[in-house]
Amino acid sequence: MSIFKILYTEDDETLAFLTKDNLEQNNYEVTHCCDGELGLEAFNKGNFDICILDIMMPKIDGFELATEIRKINSDIPIIFLSAKTLKEDRIKGLRLGADDYLVKPFSIEELLLKIEIFLKRSQKNDSIDKSVYKIGKYHFDIQNFILYNENEKTSLTQRESELLKLFIDNKNTVLKREQILTSLWGDDDYFMGRSLDVFISRLRKILVNEKGIVIENLHGIGFRFKVDS
Repeated sequence: MSIFKILYTEDDETLAFLTKDNLEQNNYEVTHCCDGELGLEAFNKGNFDICILDIMMPKIDGFELATEIRKINSDIPIIFLSAKTLKEDRIKGLRLGADDYLVKPFSIEELLLKIEIFLKRSQKNDSIDKSVYKIGKYHFDIQNFILYNENEKTSLTQRESELLKLFIDNKNTVLKREQILTSLWGDDDYFMGRSLDVFISRLRKILVNEKGIVIENLHGIGFRFKVDS
């Protein structure tokens, strides 16, 4: 069985030591960098399965680092770990393409669970045959997380792709918020709900010119992905 490789950036030496030690005890290979510049250098040189990024770091902060990583690899899972608790910071991180955002102090058990979930999904996506869905004038390449038509091509994050696939698989059907949250995150707490709203907002912007597709908000219930036949 191959060992999964984690890029971990954190400038707090004590927290970094404890987190890295716990991850390694769970059979992960961890490359730790104490600032964002070293993190980007390591990412360019290495072959990682997941990135765990602190936000407030010297030289290059976590937001900027995630932006650079997404330019290189549009689908590698990214988890932010941060003391920044404002809703705006969470939303900014998710808009930059992060898959999750844990607030310090975090539970190592929760972090391990998140890592396991994202790696399983990555493995599943890597193992499936290439499949392309057609929605309106768009084609959705599930394996490569790309939505495209004859004029443009948009790279999606893994989480955005999972959400879009869930909508397509249940087109013209009402999906309750808790159904979507449990399917994608395994939980339906408040912060996951806010994350869902961010991803839906981004999908709406991407599909804004496709008049035959509407992500309908049913207040207090959930959403319906309406597609004209």
